[in-house]
Amino acid sequence: MRRKANWKKAVSLTLFLMTGTALVTAADVVRPPAGTAPGEAEYRLGPEDVIEVFVWKEPELTTTVVVRPDGRISLPLANELEASGKTASELQQEISAKLSKYVVQPVVNVMVKQVNSLKISVLGEVRRPDVYRIKNRVTVLDAIAMAGGFTDLARPNRVIIVRTTSAGPQRIKINIKQLVADESGAPFYLQTLDTVYVE
Repeated sequence: MRRKANWKKAVSLTLFLMTGTALVTAADVVRPPAGTAPGEAEYRLGPEDVIEVFVWKEPELTTTVVVRPDGRISLPLANELEASGKTASELQQEISAKLSKYVVQPVVNVMVKQVNSLKISVLGEVRRPDVYRIKNRVTVLDAIAMAGGFTDLARPNRVIIVRTTSAGPQRIKINIKQLVADESGAPFYLQTLDTVYVE
């Protein structure tokens, strides 16, 4: 009876994962980095995002710019600034500090007009490997579901997240089977430009 129950459980898990609708659990055991739980972090800018920089009473300094592929923007008087990876409020403070050399107590407001940088890649043994644009934060399970679920050759215990950080590429190993089995585990949220690779 126990063997039959275990077999049914294994079949159910496999079917669930192959449809891409399962809620899976992360592992080796990997927990989300600080600031990746839902609602905890402000949106961080990325390449192709469109922002408006408004400087009160300084119309010649007010402008709309696109974050370049290198993550930087060019502004009057403030010159070159790194925008990618910063929140609107962080960028606002940095612009204010730069403009304070030329303007007395500048009042700066940074508004995100278009979000174009939110995308992830899902590669390897999934049914529809591709680059996916996302509108909301997604978990590793959501990403696998978007890519159509695992192929028959996939190894759910060998999923790798490749993440670009300031210190260089980071490889995070995820054991989907363990993630699903861990009822108390927190979901593993992806960051924009992450690559999910299923072996």
